[in-house]
Amino acid sequence: MTIHADPLRAAGVPDLSPVVAELLGRGHPLLFATVSGAHLYGFPSRDSDVDLRGVHLLPLREVIGLREGEQTQTRMWDRDGLELDLVTHDLLKFIRLMLRRNGYVLEQLLSPLVVHTTDVHAELAALAPGVLTRDHAHHYRGFARTQWRLYEKNGELKPLLYTFRVLLTGIHLMRTGEVQAHLPTLLDLTDDAPAYVPDLIAQKTHAEHGLAEDLDPDRLRVDVDTLHATLDAAQSASPLPLRPTSYDALHALLIRTREAAV
Repeated sequence: MTIHADPLRAAGVPDLSPVVAELLGRGHPLLFATVSGAHLYGFPSRDSDVDLRGVHLLPLREVIGLREGEQTQTRMWDRDGLELDLVTHDLLKFIRLMLRRNGYVLEQLLSPLVVHTTDVHAELAALAPGVLTRDHAHHYRGFARTQWRLYEKNGELKPLLYTFRVLLTGIHLMRTGEVQAHLPTLLDLTDDAPAYVPDLIAQKTHAEHGLAEDLDPDRLRVDVDTLHATLDAAQSASPLPLRPTSYDALHALLIRTREAAV
């Protein structure tokens, strides 16, 4: 089932139905595809590419035999001037990533920017709360540090906004158990963000690799350090469990899906 929904248009995503039709007509079965990246995060630029993420299903013979299928498939191409970046994982690999405190794959799974979905996608999304733990704070903490180092190196708005986005996502997740990757929504949900972040979002719309200008580096460093401290405190007080609780259900879904495809 392919989705043509208002969230895609609202996020500035062009019509991807021809792209989805092409993907469904080649390769392994596609269990879902969503839009990630800057469109999901709420700060796409006029020249942003479209990041498609999803899950494919390897046939049984490519899982149990000596000749293993591709656990991860990637493709980058240009279609009518639109740059597309596709990454999909086999269902087994994706579920393993879900169980390894990987917030990135959960954001892809739960993205409201859905371009193709199936019943398996819906079941995975329903089981996602059962993999959330306090340790997911480590993912967002590490991601933020990587993006901050990149910002210090190139001075671009993109890694700076990523730094704020992932810290606020991590804080919100620790407090509420909700995976929320959309930065403008996060700004509405919390008072923790610096007041100048909306201006950074507005600046980012003009160029994917635009520079962050007229910013006080000392203030930025203090604000980022403050958000790290807030994330630490949120993790310590989080009601989330220490271990996933949906392991058995995910195992059963994987077996059932693989068997149904034989």
